[in-house]
Amino acid sequence: MILDSIQNHRLYPLGPLWQKAFDFLKTAAPEMENKKYILQGADLFAGIDTYSTKIRDTAKLETHRKYVDIQVLLSGTEMIEIFPKKELTVSEPYNPEKDAEFYVKPSVPPAKIVLKPGHFVVFFPDDAHMPCLMAGNSPEPVKKIVIKAAAQLLS
Repeated sequence: MILDSIQNHRLYPLGPLWQKAFDFLKTAAPEMENKKYILQGADLFAGIDTYSTKIRDTAKLETHRKYVDIQVLLSGTEMIEIFPKKELTVSEPYNPEKDAEFYVKPSVPPAKIVLKPGHFVVFFPDDAHMPCLMAGNSPEPVKKIVIKAAAQLLS
């Protein structure tokens, strides 16, 4: 997992796909349409979505095998819980069409982060994460970009 300011993305030399993802993020703005953006075929694409953060009971704990997630908020604040995959029990087996596997939520996460605009978080295949959580005491609207980068192409 990586958590950093967007302006520091060059500190992580993960190859041309990485750079292309951040070239897209440099153009991102809250006014952008909620939709899927194809950046490099099936190897790199972004989804922009608007939703309300939620309570922990309704969130899902997930990992991905084929893609690395690069998550950025365009507006709002969201908490994300993070777990090591090897310590979890599978609740829904891996679905290759959705590139997702889901897990039973432990009662206490080993780590939590609060994501705000201007920062990014990267989840690699072994980083189990539970996004979309309320950072405060009530739900709030957020607008988020999730970039999917083919894990095998990041160097």
